[in-house]
Amino acid sequence: MGMISEFKEFAMKGSLMDMAAGIIIGAAIGKVVGALVENILMPLIGVLMGGVDFSSLAMTIGDASVGYGAFIQAMIDFLIIAFVIFMILKGINKMKRAAEEAPAEPSEDVVLLTEIRDLLKK
Repeated sequence: MGMISEFKEFAMKGSLMDMAAGIIIGAAIGKVVGALVENILMPLIGVLMGGVDFSSLAMTIGDASVGYGAFIQAMIDFLIIAFVIFMILKGINKMKRAAEEAPAEPSEDVVLLTEIRDLLKK
């Protein structure tokens, strides 16, 4: 098998395509949650903490300005985004388990054999 056909087979595998779709959806969810955090949650947290804007917090050491507020902001963003993705995955896993636990319909052969067994018992 040539290298191009091997690459085509690798690229078209379902797991790789699923992973690509997951990355794209994850990036989109990250943007939505980031906007939620930046535009809604952080202003509310700032009001609750007396009008503190985390992103502008900085400390000057000599000529250097250390912007630790931006780091705090990024950590809060990360925690909220990670929590939202965790909740989404938890919901998906719950739906998968419910689908797996649903009793499967017996095949026609099993139904027929069950009927024959019951008739033989009589």
